[in-house]
Amino acid sequence: MLYPLKFTPRLKERIWGGTALAEVMGKELPEGKKIGESWEISGVDNDVSVVANGTLAGNDLQELIEVYMGDLVGDKVYNKYGLEFPLLIKFIDARDVLSIQVHPDDVLAKERHNSYGKTEMWYVLAADPGASLYVGFSRTVGREEYLAAVENGTLPSLLKEEKVRPGESYFIPAGTIHAIGKGLLVAEIQQTSDITYRVDDWGRVDDNGNPRQLHTELAVDAIDFRPPHDLKTSPVAVPNQAVEVEECEYFTTNLLKVEDSVERDYSNLDSFVVYICIEGELTVCYSGGSETLEKGETMLVPAQEDNIELDGEGTVLEVYIA
Repeated sequence: MLYPLKFTPRLKERIWGGTALAEVMGKELPEGKKIGESWEISGVDNDVSVVANGTLAGNDLQELIEVYMGDLVGDKVYNKYGLEFPLLIKFIDARDVLSIQVHPDDVLAKERHNSYGKTEMWYVLAADPGASLYVGFSRTVGREEYLAAVENGTLPSLLKEEKVRPGESYFIPAGTIHAIGKGLLVAEIQQTSDITYRVDDWGRVDDNGNPRQLHTELAVDAIDFRPPHDLKTSPVAVPNQAVEVEECEYFTTNLLKVEDSVERDYSNLDSFVVYICIEGELTVCYSGGSETLEKGETMLVPAQEDNIELDGEGTVLEVYIA
């Protein structure tokens, strides 16, 4: 029998990572490691999430989709994506700035990597004073101007820098050049893809003095050289109401602040639902019982569950495919 599923986080050591995933989100981290990412729900090859709770503990997400199909992910989702779970859910701790990078769209990713592209969004959970994001170019940039800036190390001067506060959200369509600045903790919702073209790494080297690989030539054909439309939103939570944060063809994300109790009716939704708990503690009541959800945890609600009751005091990002 299906029920709301929690998974063992897949922790990723990164040169720019830190310890905020433990300090803020309550994750158990290995001692002395710079953990930059916690992959909460993943269908990426060799990184498929494994169930941590209930009778299905130990099974991975792909195995469950193979058995339960549309009952787990939704019929339309299953018919389109098959055994591949279509979203990758992460927490990211940027103690240092991430590389300047871009992701290909579906067409280019299919052609080059037999993969989906990577459109994503960030919801800012915590930010040091003065912390920034880099999202797109500040003006239209020519291809040759871009390549010259990569060559002479002045690429950051062409980017749009955004000062960031907790509670803000940023939508990053595939093709948008970007970087997460230092001092930020974000929740990331993205297409299932691990394809990144790194174009600048701020002169950084690893412990052996070696720079990380850049993908300058691959990136040129993926980049949108036009300045983006305003990609920032500042959703304001309304108790016991779902407030839309972002909607696109790949995912819909709502901000849902629970005070005491709220019922969610998914009877007209042919999709799984993901809860990313960013504050407090909740009890998730479903047709067969209940599961707890605490700050820093993520839960996958099967598509077959038409009605969910959330009890307690807490805030979640609610994610599904419309």
